[in-house]
Amino acid sequence: MPEGTKRNRDSTANTLIVAISVSLVCSILVSASAVMLKPRQLENEDLFRKRIVLEVAGLYGPDIDIAETFAQVEPRLVELESGEYSDVADPAEFDMLAAAGDSEFGIAIPSAEDLAVIRRRAKYAPIFVIRDGDAIEQIILPVYGAGLWSTMYGYLSVSPDGLSVRGLQFYDHAETAGLGDQIDKPDWLAQWPGLALFDADGDPAIEVVRGQAPAGSTYQVDGLSGATLTGRGVMNLVHYWIGPDGFGPYLDRLAAEADNE
Repeated sequence: MPEGTKRNRDSTANTLIVAISVSLVCSILVSASAVMLKPRQLENEDLFRKRIVLEVAGLYGPDIDIAETFAQVEPRLVELESGEYSDVADPAEFDMLAAAGDSEFGIAIPSAEDLAVIRRRAKYAPIFVIRDGDAIEQIILPVYGAGLWSTMYGYLSVSPDGLSVRGLQFYDHAETAGLGDQIDKPDWLAQWPGLALFDADGDPAIEVVRGQAPAGSTYQVDGLSGATLTGRGVMNLVHYWIGPDGFGPYLDRLAAEADNE
């Protein structure tokens, strides 16, 4: 082989062409894989959220079929301002996080009212009704708000009259491992069922205290050791979502309906 040809193949230009070609092929392969795997990823995320709903409702077990069990859950869409059910969108498909940023379906939250520190919220929210026969057994509400390092996303289960907690579960957050992630611990979450959501004046009453909650308290839970700000974030997001700018009007309607029965 002529020496000149060899030098040409080893030139800087050829090296760059090969490097760019390899990078381009790799990029195409990675992009194609991402596109092909996206439906499976979305399906897994959907199943995970359904599992959390079933967990907070006390319906989850390791041997259940999540999709089949979730089919017993009744999704509804609530207009937050009025507290009434709405058919403006399919509740099973409605993304309240995406809707919060939409000019038609979302609104800005005045800073003085933004206890959850989320800046915007959707005008509507999907809820999940769990029935025992024809009677409502509990209702699952989506809740989220700022912790110390992250936005905490979860579900709050409430009684049919909207006055007490049935359960609380978070499905996504990035709070400090070993400290803020105590919000996932079964012992801490076990304190929530049975707590009163409101005081005698109808104001949100749930409180995450410093240290241990007083024995027999109807609305207080233990603080999170070393994670005071995370605990305060949980308390604030619950207060926001059960308050007048969140699900408050809907919970008022549930209470009124319970009184009339």
